[in-house]
Amino acid sequence: MQSYQAETTKASKTVQKEIAETEKEIRDTALQVQNEFIKTCEEMSRAVMSRAAAQIELASKLSEKLGAAHSFPDVVSAYQGWLSEQMNACSEDARQFMTNGQKFVTTSTRLFSNGWSSVGMSR
Repeated sequence: MQSYQAETTKASKTVQKEIAETEKEIRDTALQVQNEFIKTCEEMSRAVMSRAAAQIELASKLSEKLGAAHSFPDVVSAYQGWLSEQMNACSEDARQFMTNGQKFVTTSTRLFSNGWSSVGMSR
């Protein structure tokens, strides 16, 4: 009977140790996932703020050109230049959006496939 209790106690301690190790792996992986997502979101935020500053600058240039226009052709020319730059900016925004989306998906896939799927499965 004592042998059975000793074996049960030993097995229980082993299971508790494995559970604690698995919990630590889960915490470490969750922290890594959180840090990677925060980093990715910060990069996206910087890109958005940069684009907002560029839009303000573009609008300011248009305003200056319109203020300096002395004829209808000058106004049309200012708007054509602005529209051309605006279309290029929109194209770049779309490209950046796709790049950021792909980066987000790639980061998610990498973190979840490397972290979560292996947690508790290494034994």
